[in-house]
Amino acid sequence: MTTAYTLNNKGSPISDFGSNNSQPANPFAFGSGHADPESAADPGLIYDITTSDYLLCLCSLNYTSPQIALFYSGISNFTCPSNSTVLQPGNLNYPSFSVVFRRDGRKMSATYTRTVTNVGAINPSTYAVKVEASIGVSVTVEPRKLVFKKMGEKLSYKVSFVGVSATTNSSLGSLVWVSEKYRVRSPIAVIWV
Repeated sequence: MTTAYTLNNKGSPISDFGSNNSQPANPFAFGSGHADPESAADPGLIYDITTSDYLLCLCSLNYTSPQIALFYSGISNFTCPSNSTVLQPGNLNYPSFSVVFRRDGRKMSATYTRTVTNVGAINPSTYAVKVEASIGVSVTVEPRKLVFKKMGEKLSYKVSFVGVSATTNSSLGSLVWVSEKYRVRSPIAVIWV
């Protein structure tokens, strides 16, 4: 996902051949983009995800422990935590961001945490964040740089989204970690309901 590309071999945006006039596609049509197997074999950073991450995500969606046990038989004593800051579906350590804002002015901000693991060949390595902003949304990332000293090192960052204006039903962008060798992209989709 993080190494997919969104431009065709002529450097133009991927077309949406499902539309009547082959308009440029967006993440609702192409997801993260076209898979690039060569880059995927050496991505630089990965978003590790564990069974526990998925279980906490189910808790955040108000599943009960007995309901979760239907999905995963390996848990006999799992209990959803009561800490509401941990229980946000948006905190699933997934390499994309989905944010839902309400048009009535409520829930106009969200902050999500992600953890990336360095699997790049160059160590130490520094990644600087670049946000390709969504219209109507202010996006802030902290820290703005991630400095990895060794292979396998994990670092976390927080992304805050603030709805500034709801001029459309949705807004798209991306968050990109850029190093000397790598470009690790995560799509952002924001909708207003």
